[in-house]
Amino acid sequence: MHSWLGKARHPRGLLARLLAALTMAVPLFGSGVHVAHAEEGSPMPINHIVVLMQENRSMSHYFGRLLGEPLGSNPNPANPLGSQITAFHKTNYCEVADLAHGWNEVHRQWNAGKMDGFTATNVTAADPTGSRTMGYYDQTDLPFYNGLYSTFGTSDRYFASVLSQTFPNRFYLLAGTSFGHIRNDLPDATGFTQRSVFNLLDEAHVSWKIYFSQIPFAAEFAYVRNHVPGNVVPIANYYTDAAAGRLPAVSFIDPIFVASNTVENDEHPPSNVQVGQNFVSGVVNALTHSPNWRDSAFFLTYDEHGGFYDSVPPPAAVVPDAIPPMLQAGDVVAGFDHYGIRVPVAVISPYSKPHFVSHVVNDHASILKFIETRFGLPSLTARDAAANPMLEFFDFESDPAFLAPPTLPLATIDPVKLAACGTMPSNAGI
Repeated sequence: MHSWLGKARHPRGLLARLLAALTMAVPLFGSGVHVAHAEEGSPMPINHIVVLMQENRSMSHYFGRLLGEPLGSNPNPANPLGSQITAFHKTNYCEVADLAHGWNEVHRQWNAGKMDGFTATNVTAADPTGSRTMGYYDQTDLPFYNGLYSTFGTSDRYFASVLSQTFPNRFYLLAGTSFGHIRNDLPDATGFTQRSVFNLLDEAHVSWKIYFSQIPFAAEFAYVRNHVPGNVVPIANYYTDAAAGRLPAVSFIDPIFVASNTVENDEHPPSNVQVGQNFVSGVVNALTHSPNWRDSAFFLTYDEHGGFYDSVPPPAAVVPDAIPPMLQAGDVVAGFDHYGIRVPVAVISPYSKPHFVSHVVNDHASILKFIETRFGLPSLTARDAAANPMLEFFDFESDPAFLAPPTLPLATIDPVKLAACGTMPSNAGI
């Protein structure tokens, strides 16, 4: 295994195959940095866009308390005619088992907008009522996150792009479509040939890098793995580039996707949520203390809800293209005409509106649309063409509210709960 994968810990199954494929496919070289200026696209004073997509948490699960949303409930699968299971404050920072978040299970959780299938799809021997889906965290558990989301901008209407799992949703961020995929499908040896934001950026001579902690997810695309390997670098380079004021125009950051519960930092259950919070804190603080901060915008979100309950039914969405879902026998028959379950999002910039909550419908294609809008790039699909570019989060007319970055709470890690996580099952997939 190449040294640039040295942070991997016990990869298994799907990730092991992806690691093997990308280890062979992505050599790494240095590359020059070109920073696009405002005259090349939209006049907005943003020259550096940083995107970090974490894993598998819903908005109600993480920030329902911050938004003051009422507690939701779901039927008790062990006693359907009895009292429902109401959302409750979690006291553990890891899970007894991963939660269901595939195409079929998520459609049952959504249940045509009833949002009542979360418990039933999460029944396991260790959780016979599926109640872990109803647990939530608050500022006592995630102090940095609560400070970050309440200081800068967030949304109560930001949704995953498709009612399914990781890969399809990450494809929407990068390509505005999952090109038919509804599962965590791997490409062949050459990679997926579909066009992505990286094609657009290179065609417009806009600089970009992918900073990865374990694997670069975007190397599933043939263009990334075969044509521009010098843009794909270990995450240590992000901290160096940020400190030196050398960030490219567009950066994507990838966490550790599969490892032990005390090492994995993408927040995918059953991994420790505070470990992920600590990772994000370091990434954010590196930008706010960078010379590049004054003209930057940082987008933090989650690829999908990971099986956790959310209270807001996802609305209808624009079908991205003419490619239908790749359904198999027994799959729920549905299309790409609905957003996925709601997930957290934070927009962090000197130009962020303070304490702002957007009520506009956005999804992962909206971040893509922001990049396209800033640099005058064409759309990739009908979904990103129709997406809202999230400009409501910014105030470009006044002096920047956060030119001097605010002091945020520390990203604490409870040592007792961290040790308890070490006795629980670790993540086996993404």
